[in-house]
Amino acid sequence: MTYDFSKLKTNIKETEEWLARELSGVRTGRATPTLLDSVKPEAYGTRTALQEIASVSVEDARTLRVIPWDRELMKAIEKGITDADLGVGVSTDDQGLRVSFPELTSERRVQLSKIAGDKTEQAKVTLRSHRTDALKALDAAEKEGGMGKDEVARLKAEVQKYIDEGNDSLAKILERKETEIAQ
Repeated sequence: MTYDFSKLKTNIKETEEWLARELSGVRTGRATPTLLDSVKPEAYGTRTALQEIASVSVEDARTLRVIPWDRELMKAIEKGITDADLGVGVSTDDQGLRVSFPELTSERRVQLSKIAGDKTEQAKVTLRSHRTDALKALDAAEKEGGMGKDEVARLKAEVQKYIDEGNDSLAKILERKETEIAQ
């Protein structure tokens, strides 16, 4: 009987994608619209993602321009960005909002690197839980009599190989982000 690794591979890929998305929200020296993805201002009585009620574009290296589709929402968007506590300055004008990111200090860079490391550790914990699930499935298959001890040992080694590759991939994602933060 052969073991299907597709679920494990899918879970590893999803974990890598989750980490990449989480780290895209960690601010570096350049302003990008993804930094405002976590902002959910109160609009029309519910919390709504910023990209659903406004367009966000890059004005320059440290400034984002937020143009709401409904001018009535400018105050709510401003409050949402302020409440998100991103460490940015928000100013309004007749066209929309300007979100200014201050220059990163060395202290703030260290904090951002620590945040990136924490998120990577969360992803590694998730990978370990996926490994545990796969190993339990192999043990269950062995108890049912579908596989022999040698086959299970070989498959467990293969599971570990996939997890190691996933950990290497997570480390590369973190390394890229730390390089970005250091610039």
